Amino acid sequence: MTVRTVRLDLEEATRLLDLVPADRPVTWLRRGDGLVGWGVAAEVRTHGDTRFADAGKWWSELTARAVVRDDVNEPGSGLVSFGTFAFADEPGDSVLVVPRVVVGRRGDVAWLTTVDEPAPELVATEPPAAPSGVSFADGALNGEQWMSVVADAVARIGRGDLEKVVLARDLVATADEPIDVRWPLGRLAEVYPMCWTFHVDGMFGATPEMLVRRERGLVTSRVLAGTIRRTGDDERDLALAATLARSSKDLEEHEYAVRSVADALEPHCSSMNVPEAPFVLHLPNVMHLATDVAGVVHDAATVSSLQLAEALHPSAAVGGTPTAVATDLIARIEGMDRDRYAGPVGWMDAAGDGEWGIALRSARVSGSTVRLFAGCGIVASSDPEAELAEAQAKFVPVRDALTAD
Repeated sequence: MTVRTVRLDLEEATRLLDLVPADRPVTWLRRGDGLVGWGVAAEVRTHGDTRFADAGKWWSELTARAVVRDDVNEPGSGLVSFGTFAFADEPGDSVLVVPRVVVGRRGDVAWLTTVDEPAPELVATEPPAAPSGVSFADGALNGEQWMSVVADAVARIGRGDLEKVVLARDLVATADEPIDVRWPLGRLAEVYPMCWTFHVDGMFGATPEMLVRRERGLVTSRVLAGTIRRTGDDERDLALAATLARSSKDLEEHEYAVRSVADALEPHCSSMNVPEAPFVLHLPNVMHLATDVAGVVHDAATVSSLQLAEALHPSAAVGGTPTAVATDLIARIEGMDRDRYAGPVGWMDAAGDGEWGIALRSARVSGSTVRLFAGCGIVASSDPEAELAEAQAKFVPVRDALTAD
């Protein structure tokens, strides 16, 4: 495998998504920066409880054999793979894919990487067609059935079986013709620029949560726990942010989530920085309590970003507390296959640097069908009707992105 990375003028990479053709596109975008790619130079599909290790082994062998000339030497230049991993050991498949062409942008630096082919002319492609005739229907469970599952979980929490469990449901969209995923990607990138807009092997969305980033040995993970909706009134939202920052319930939940991330990273790091108090992260529709946990890996040559993602998955934000009890309960009562929903999604380069988000606000597209996912954290005080309304609201980003208007 021969890999070549060259610098680009920023003008050639001003709108990355516009450059992407329909040939197996991949994206990882935030505020105009990130990576896009197309074509397939190599890929591997893995399954079961060794899905991360098998993918990592394949990647190590591939990078060892590759001939790489990299004139940029930024995280994400040179040989790079994109991945999306199943939430549970079974069922579901996971994938790492190496595009034939990758275009990257990072601040004032832009680059083009090609694998086993000459550099293409970078021009805007024909815009994707809007989906037509889109209709929506319940997935595995209808609203009444899902509320019964939530009530069951609340009863178990009340008995002391566990403290919290995250339950998800799905919605199925059907269009008249096969859906070009570049259409919803463009909508998501435009409306949610502070999130990471992603697409790998049919799994797409705009996630607000960075599971782990590894960059030249420095590791960071953004923990989000504790949420309040925005009103659109700036003064009112500032008051709500102050209320969120003082909420004992939200602070307690947030502290547990931070500790779980710090505990998972600590065996791999020589030093850790865990802030004593969270900050309030402002997004277009909600505000979250947020903490950026940071560390320095013991040996950057042996601990890749994918290995760190495996150590952190499933996070307390998508499983529950205690994690093992919660994930077992999810498998028994949720009533659906999560597939890659809430699993790690992102990219990794040959040095092991990379960014892995949690596949939230997400869906999986296959031809003219899109399966949307949304989940809610269930605690002792949860009301099934309110949780159903919250799940419906969390479908909105992808649901709106599939419409023409």
